[in-house]
Amino acid sequence: MTQPDDLLNFWFAEGRTVARPVWFQRDEHFDAAIRTRFGALLAPARDGELDAWASRPEGTLALLLLLDQFPRNLCRGRSDAFASDPHARAVARRAVLEQRQDLALPPVARTFLYLPFEHSEAMADQDLSVALFEGLRDDPAHRAPGGTIDYAWRHRRVIRRFGRFPHRNAVLGRTSTPEESVYLTLPGAGF
Repeated sequence: MTQPDDLLNFWFAEGRTVARPVWFQRDEHFDAAIRTRFGALLAPARDGELDAWASRPEGTLALLLLLDQFPRNLCRGRSDAFASDPHARAVARRAVLEQRQDLALPPVARTFLYLPFEHSEAMADQDLSVALFEGLRDDPAHRAPGGTIDYAWRHRRVIRRFGRFPHRNAVLGRTSTPEESVYLTLPGAGF
């Protein structure tokens, strides 16, 4: 049976303090490796069957990768890429706001406890995301242009402007407004 450390050793192959570019880019080989090793865990994680992992910071980190990051890699262009987002936010909210598990992790790893808020279409979650990422400002990987703080602010601006992520409209069966349609033609409009 797969354990949280198996997943973390895969994701943080270069160590838990090192950001890997492959995390946030399309890479078919990386996605295939995720699918082969951990794809069968997505549904049980979404259904709450792995919630016991969240009893310690490293387990929470692994669970949030399964709920928030892996679906985005494995379900690109499909609505199920976002199916476990509400569960991810609930787990992240307990871990970060109630238990402060994030403080037991290095800054690079904390990113994945904060991303469920950045991925939310609720303004309150966006405000929380920015506040959490701003707390990482002393870490060079987060404050650099194009770093996680910059992305948190960019996500927040989109939600403030549209109330949702227009790049999700097609896969979620939503009709784009004329303003969203124009926005979607701009370079870098989707994340």
